[in-house]
Amino acid sequence: MERLQKILAQAGVASRRKCEELILAGKVEVNGEVVTTLGTKADPNTDIIKVSGRPISGENKVYIMFNKPKGVITSASDPKGRKIVTDYMKGIKERVYPIGRLDYDTEGLLLLTNDGEFANLLTHPKHHVPKTYLATVKGIPHGTALDKLKAGINLEDGMTAPAEVEYKDIDEDSKESVISITIHEGRNRQVRRMFEAISHPVIRLKRISFGDILLQNLKRGSYRHLTKDEINGLKQLAMAGLAKGNNTRRDT
Repeated sequence: MERLQKILAQAGVASRRKCEELILAGKVEVNGEVVTTLGTKADPNTDIIKVSGRPISGENKVYIMFNKPKGVITSASDPKGRKIVTDYMKGIKERVYPIGRLDYDTEGLLLLTNDGEFANLLTHPKHHVPKTYLATVKGIPHGTALDKLKAGINLEDGMTAPAEVEYKDIDEDSKESVISITIHEGRNRQVRRMFEAISHPVIRLKRISFGDILLQNLKRGSYRHLTKDEINGLKQLAMAGLAKGNNTRRDT
């Protein structure tokens, strides 16, 4: 017997958090009865479990890296009919969904899967999985401004964790700079808000790595499957981040 949201996540329905929302919304049935209580347990081998009237079934686990173009929605659907990341998943039979988000105007590395446990592992804030972006910003930030990002900056939803920041390019003619920034959180529009806070708004933003996975020469709009070593490496990185965070809290 396992918790229902865990069963749904393992079956590739969605992330565990999204599965909890489906249960609370009354969209999950067990043996013909609607279940709306989180923590309800079921046996995936004997119980008939349905989501929105469709029986769940075990799927092959799929792990994908995708080079998301600008102007694409990081979602499995969009009521406005805009292009979504799964439109690019031609040939993928499983129901995959994004791990975390890249906003509409941001491009670059995005991971997708149908493994809810894996998605939860990489997105949980306690696991501190690093993500690196190249940000083209207005103006040329002084070192003292970048030091604020390195130390952590106070946004409307609280202090950010310390970031790793360095210059990559400076164009004095157009008064723009390219800054590499690595963060360990996943707040909404976080990188853009961090640069706005130091008065150097982002013009273009591209994610170039997620953990040890590098975008490299993957073409815009293309995807590839992660290797077993890459998958295991991400899992180990997330667990190491959790252990490091626990040790830091004990030390303080």
